[in-house]
Amino acid sequence: MTDLSRTQAILANLVGFPTVSADSNLAMIDHMANLLSDAGARVDLFHDDTGTKANLFATIGPDREGGIVLSGHSDVVPVTDQNWTSDPFRLEERDGRLFGRGTCDMKGFIAATLAMAPDYATRRLKRPIHFAFTYDEEVGCLGARSLVPALQARGIRPAMAIVGEPTDMRIIEGHKGCCEYTVAFQGLEGHGSNPDRGVNAVEYAVAYVARLMELRHQLRHRTPVASVFEPPWTTINIGRLSGGVAHNVIASRAELDWEMRPVQGSDAAFVRQTMADYCNDVLLPQMQAVCPDAGITTYVIGEVCGLEPMEENAARRLVAELTGANGADVVSFGTEAGLFQQMGLSAVLCGPGSIEQAHKADEYVTLSQLDQCLTMLHGLGERLTRHV
Repeated sequence: MTDLSRTQAILANLVGFPTVSADSNLAMIDHMANLLSDAGARVDLFHDDTGTKANLFATIGPDREGGIVLSGHSDVVPVTDQNWTSDPFRLEERDGRLFGRGTCDMKGFIAATLAMAPDYATRRLKRPIHFAFTYDEEVGCLGARSLVPALQARGIRPAMAIVGEPTDMRIIEGHKGCCEYTVAFQGLEGHGSNPDRGVNAVEYAVAYVARLMELRHQLRHRTPVASVFEPPWTTINIGRLSGGVAHNVIASRAELDWEMRPVQGSDAAFVRQTMADYCNDVLLPQMQAVCPDAGITTYVIGEVCGLEPMEENAARRLVAELTGANGADVVSFGTEAGLFQQMGLSAVLCGPGSIEQAHKADEYVTLSQLDQCLTMLHGLGERLTRHV
């Protein structure tokens, strides 16, 4: 069996696990753990507090620092209300394309790494190759945010991370962060004919949104001179605002979903502090003057740091040597790579498939892209056999 046909067979199994973020990923994690154990890897599972999800971290090669992490997330987005032409959880090949949920985002890369594991195990690697497969990346990188401190606590210190997000096998050296919040407003219900006797939660939510829109304008003036992103400044987006029950009732509750995508950490800190001050100094005193029990509660859905482009990036140099690429790009979508960078690793994105296909009906990855990925991974094994 060739590496490509083995990868396709593994991918068929992985797609068959419906690992939507809302559901457990344990069946797929156990399956991958068995494949890696059979190949001779040292495998550890890190379960979440519910016991229904787990991260997998496995190692092939010497027990030493300076290894390379091959990283991917096990979860996928839902297929609800999408018009698929085939079963999204059954791999189907058509015209050199492999269709199924998660094929490009990012079970294709994971399948390729699993297909290469037996080859890595037969080599006398000078440095270890690690496999890091996480849960709940699609809903705030929850698994990676848990895995990184667990690895640090164990003294595991890899040198580089290759995160196999779908990049058309281009090297991506940077992306913005992604911070998502839900803000709940608790007011005081009353009759709409006398607004001053109630606390209209929707109105205060609107005031909160208006302040965010002011900040959105200010953030343009904070654009870093050398920013390479598009747009080059930190952005804010209002995703959802809901509240109230009728035309003539003062709304006692409202809920707001919003996000920002910072190009630099100082922007995120600026927005968070400004909004906290606005709530504490302006909105809450007004609300509680009428109803002492009124309140504003902010829930952090996810705060994922960006991947900062670095002048010196060993992972970028390594992947360029393996793929023959002569440059690197940046993207707007967020990933787990920034968390590895914060851990002290040099990190890049490079994986099969296009982000244009991710999250859509009839998601696919091409066989040619998987073959390119396998060439990169095979080269990695050869390099680590020859060089420290």
